[in-house]
Amino acid sequence: MDILHLVDRLEELFNESSSLPLTKKVVVDEDKMLDLIDQMRLAIPDEIKKAQSINNQKERIIAQSHEEANRTISLAKEQSEILVSKDAIVQEAKIIAEDITKRASNETELIKIEADQYAIDSLDHLEIELSKILTQVRNGMMSLQDNKTTEETLPKHDADDSPISPVTPS
Repeated sequence: MDILHLVDRLEELFNESSSLPLTKKVVVDEDKMLDLIDQMRLAIPDEIKKAQSINNQKERIIAQSHEEANRTISLAKEQSEILVSKDAIVQEAKIIAEDITKRASNETELIKIEADQYAIDSLDHLEIELSKILTQVRNGMMSLQDNKTTEETLPKHDADDSPISPVTPS
């Protein structure tokens, strides 16, 4: 399940909760809250897997660009050897070979930079989303803990403390 969908459901649960009069506290359905938290715990690893997949794609693109650069360099060497055999064209062949090598290196570097930036952007986005989710979960937990503390501080009435005395049969 998409983590953002789960965050929306968590917000919905919060918005649907009853507020306590004269406080900023709300009463949240514990089962629904815990269910959403469990679903988030399951969904977050999926988001991390997606980020790892993006990182693997980056590595594959870099490897492909290195292969292409090596093929281009190899092709440039072959072409330069052919041209070397022709005395009048040797200088021009060297220039072409250097240009091809330089372009291949530049292209490889550019692909690597773009792949790195894509991975960084994706991971930054994931970090922001995870941070938001973590903040919301912590806020929900704090709200639940505040409710628990409030309930513990309220006076409790036992049946024996009742101001009405029991009636005894005459």
